[in-house]
Amino acid sequence: METATKTMSNHIGRKISRVRELRGMKQEALALEIGVSQQTISEIERSETVKEEVLEKIAKVLGVAPQGIKNFSEEAVISNINSFYDHSQFNFQCTFNPLDKLMEALDENKKLYERLLDSEREKVDILKNKQ
Repeated sequence: METATKTMSNHIGRKISRVRELRGMKQEALALEIGVSQQTISEIERSETVKEEVLEKIAKVLGVAPQGIKNFSEEAVISNINSFYDHSQFNFQCTFNPLDKLMEALDENKKLYERLLDSEREKVDILKNKQ
């Protein structure tokens, strides 16, 4: 089991694939950016080793350092995500009563409605006086 984990952890092609997926990029887009075919990217992602110059091109397109791909670990990503959410705090304290704000808005709405009715009544009076 330890050998399988070790082999998987050193499989550069799989690491490239995971970083590419996490960056939201398709094989076709990566291929286009580095000037190869999608099939070549597929072959690279199946390869345990990748030439250094190819890794550098891929890393540049993915926006990471080549060393970042070499040291990529699913566990580290999950750990970082978990620590971010575990340590984040949501300290929202409402400084007003939402019901009071609702009642204020309702009162303003009533006042606006009354002004609108007054305006319409004035229009009707003006029209009656012109006849």
